[in-house]
Amino acid sequence: MRARGRKRSSRHGPPSELTELRARLLEAKETLNAIQSGGVDALVVAGRHGPRVYTLEGAEHTYRVLIESMSEGALTLTAGAVILYANQRFARMLKRPLERIIGSPFQRLVATKDQAALRALLKRPGTSGFRLQVSLQVGDGSHMPAQISIRPLSKNGSGGARFGMVVTDMTETVRSQEMLRVLSHRLVQAQESERGRVAFELTDNITQSLVVILFRLQTLVDTLPADAWPSRGEVVELSEQLSGIAQEVELLSRSLRPSVLRNLGLVAALRASSEEWEQRTGVPIKLALTKLNPLPPPETKLALYRIFEEALRNVEQHARARLVKVRLTQQGAFAQLAIKDDGIGFDPDHIRAKRKGAGGLGLLRMRERAGFMGAALAIKSAPHGGTEVKVRISLPQELPGSEPREAATRTPAAGHSLPPPRTMRRFSGQR
Repeated sequence: MRARGRKRSSRHGPPSELTELRARLLEAKETLNAIQSGGVDALVVAGRHGPRVYTLEGAEHTYRVLIESMSEGALTLTAGAVILYANQRFARMLKRPLERIIGSPFQRLVATKDQAALRALLKRPGTSGFRLQVSLQVGDGSHMPAQISIRPLSKNGSGGARFGMVVTDMTETVRSQEMLRVLSHRLVQAQESERGRVAFELTDNITQSLVVILFRLQTLVDTLPADAWPSRGEVVELSEQLSGIAQEVELLSRSLRPSVLRNLGLVAALRASSEEWEQRTGVPIKLALTKLNPLPPPETKLALYRIFEEALRNVEQHARARLVKVRLTQQGAFAQLAIKDDGIGFDPDHIRAKRKGAGGLGLLRMRERAGFMGAALAIKSAPHGGTEVKVRISLPQELPGSEPREAATRTPAAGHSLPPPRTMRRFSGQR
């Protein structure tokens, strides 16, 4: 459809000025309505030098059909983020009349918590635009998670449009992510339960059986004749090997189910695990641990401990570090655990690209652990610049209970401990 400027008619008598103004006003309203409804893609205006054609950029019929058929919301904004155009899909997303959306500031549709980030990005959008996750206010009072993609438009565009925006409804995506998070959390809980069962079997069956065999070997050594030195030597050597196996089984059991964490708390568990890791790898660990108050719940302690374990495992396997620093601090209602090494480091972008955005398996496990507890995990690294893992998690507002008792007040069950180290040395001393 084309709208032409109205020429003044050549009548015998000049019309009254009021009638002429009313006619021109009516024509202007009809033209504006046609433009807003998308029925006009060009204007032909009469002037002193003949008729001139003005094309309305972006108002072509094919373009509008495409925009209206999109499954995402489409908008154009002014430099001040006022909505110049929005398709029907966007209006249906927000359950608002389209006429109330057009002409209103876009920021009024954004949740208060996201407005500051949106304002900052609109001031410096760059040439390639940006994406942002926000929460939009729906007409019925609810909120809709959405991803907005904004690109700056040409400054020569018509109507003062400075930004083009595509809005994607993320409700189903967020729901799917939440379901995946819940399922993953259940998987981790099942893994921890299975770890506990295996640890119990190791401690109550295998370790106990090994201890019994060790004592029987000791009895056998004591009953051998004095001149049976070859046999006594073989029994002593077998006892030493069996003692080493029993200690490895005990370490494995403690790794599967860290009883120190359950009985003595997070600080004691971090110290014990650090000592074992330092003895095994020869890499010193410098600890700076603050006792948390109030005490974190068991799931929080376990998550922090597992992230600590995973970070040390990565250091041992990849970092080639000479020193590791571990800090546990508290800032108000938040606890922060940081593990930093002086190793060879890595390029996080390269790792994410290699794993298609998930990072290495160790990093993925740490992120999952933190995500389950609603914690923030940050991994900072650079080639030849070491690696630092930080996890920040909120603490409960109320004290969940009193401090756990010290280990010295606990008496281990009979048969659950290895023989004293002096018993193992007594075998080798008789050889």
